Amino acid sequence: QVQVVESGGGWVQAGGSLRLSCTTSGFTLDDYAIGWFRQAPGMPREGVACISVSDGRTYYSESVKGRFTISKDNAKNTVYLQMNNAKSEDTADYYCARDRRTRPYVGNWWTTFYYGMDKWGQGTLVTVSS
Repeated sequence: QVQVVESGGGWVQAGGSLRLSCTTSGFTLDDYAIGWFRQAPGMPREGVACISVSDGRTYYSESVKGRFTISKDNAKNTVYLQMNNAKSEDTADYYCARDRRTRPYVGNWWTTFYYGMDKWGQGTLVTVSS
């Protein structure tokens, strides 16, 4: 059974750090690109970060570039999102998802990932207090 489970969310003060985890099972992590997206109340989904299959390249939204880092540990079947220098606008539900795409992303990675993702979890809430 394919599962994607997010954890690690919580409350953090502006400027602080938080690490989210995405634990996967039922599939081989190396066969999929894995990404994080978030959704704040009343807002559309926003791609945050992604790590590709083909070359391990990482992609980030402009809003988090330089502050967030995506990484994965194949031995633990887990993908992480390290959030540093958190801002109030980072407050949202964070989701981890997989995409079967094996080629590198070109142009707007989030658009491609969004239409390719086929499994995501229940999300974990991050609240950044200013």
